Amino acid sequence: MGRSRRTLPEELLLLALDPATGTTAQPQSLDLGLAGAQLVELALAGRIAPDGDRIAVVMPRPTGDPTLDSALELLRRRGSPVRAVHWIGGPRLGLRQIYLSHLERCGMVHAVEGQMCGVLPTTRYQATDTAISRDIRARLDSAIRTGVPPDPRTAALAALAHAVGLGKHLYPGNEGRSSRSRLRDLIRHDPMGGLVAHAVMDVQNGAAAQPRRGQSAAGGARQTGPVPMQPRRTGMARVAAH
Repeated sequence: MGRSRRTLPEELLLLALDPATGTTAQPQSLDLGLAGAQLVELALAGRIAPDGDRIAVVMPRPTGDPTLDSALELLRRRGSPVRAVHWIGGPRLGLRQIYLSHLERCGMVHAVEGQMCGVLPTTRYQATDTAISRDIRARLDSAIRTGVPPDPRTAALAALAHAVGLGKHLYPGNEGRSSRSRLRDLIRHDPMGGLVAHAVMDVQNGAAAQPRRGQSAAGGARQTGPVPMQPRRTGMARVAAH
């Protein structure tokens, strides 16, 4: 996969990044959304495909993106299609921080060091080129405003933005209510994006904790929430700003 365009996880993270505070909106559900965005990006690249409510690897060849290829390899090792809700609800070791660090290396954000309560060191992230974020936002605004069916990438981005709760961040207040409703409706324009978005919402609602039919609840329950980002190993724990 070439680097001529941003991946869906990168776009979702840039959408969630508040330009004023350098923090990310909806930090907990955003971790789930990033895992889901990886699935959609792999599907757009022809590496995986939906199989009912499951995800199947159809081409194990690497994409060239190390983070996506790591996810692809984990899916391949499963050997059989995995339920989207179980994949998204599995452990996510610092996925948000991985993508923030990647955006920093690419020059799209820069880290701003600070302190919480004057003691704990923190890191916030500011966009270095706000035109990129404006372009991503403009695609969503256009799909909402015109009612023209968007391309699969934009439809999936809209579905994920709705699933992780970014609607109120992007279109706040009573005046944004109709835009939030249309954002939610865009979920129907991309089958893979819709599958993943519903899986993200199911995980948040605890559906991933339910055992499969014929499986006992004691049969090894999977972790259903994201694993909190681990602090950097410095002399004093560093708190990542959400």
